[in-house]
Amino acid sequence: MLPRVTLHNAVSLDSRLLEWGMVDMGLYYGLIGAFNEQATLTGTETLLTGAAHEGVSADDESAARPEAVAGDPRPLLIVPDSRGRVRMWRWMLTQPYWRAGVALCSSATPREHLAYLERSGVDRIVAGKERVDLKAALGEVRERYGVERIRADSGGTLNGVLLRLGLVDEVSLLVAPVLMGDDASRPFLRAPALAAAGGYSALRLTHMERLAGDNLWLRYEVVRQA
Repeated sequence: MLPRVTLHNAVSLDSRLLEWGMVDMGLYYGLIGAFNEQATLTGTETLLTGAAHEGVSADDESAARPEAVAGDPRPLLIVPDSRGRVRMWRWMLTQPYWRAGVALCSSATPREHLAYLERSGVDRIVAGKERVDLKAALGEVRERYGVERIRADSGGTLNGVLLRLGLVDEVSLLVAPVLMGDDASRPFLRAPALAAAGGYSALRLTHMERLAGDNLWLRYEVVRQA
């Protein structure tokens, strides 16, 4: 059994991911309670960009190691990182959003990075050879931690991989009343393999709501192909 995965993003009307200052973040994060998430799945680029925005060092081993608290109801933070790029786990786990961290690694993940994760109190799941086998890793997340619901808060690359692998159950979009109109902004989805496979992801609208500031909240179920 795999966990239920919901992609949740804030986008412009022309499907570009919105950065800080372009969207009401209070409104965006105010919606996530609807998902009852038990884990947040985030890509490395999203985390590194967020850390840079906050002025956080790329390596935080000088910070105190956070300790888990029994019965903490907050979600896990799960990060696919086969190359070992995320080195600010201690800082991330001092944030009020997550109770603990799980790094998804592969057989190619540097041993030094695995040792860093051990020192930082971050659990590891090793699945895949060169890259993380996301299907196997998410299956292990459910089996090991009992996680049944995951919210993916990430960029277009990880969104596209999850969709291509058939791991997405729901797409949730906060659509802001803006147009980006350029190629420099990040697309909500990078999934050329969907087209290469001669297909697409069919969706079924389950919720549509007009929110403050002319924002729209759209929720779709992914239609499984027979």
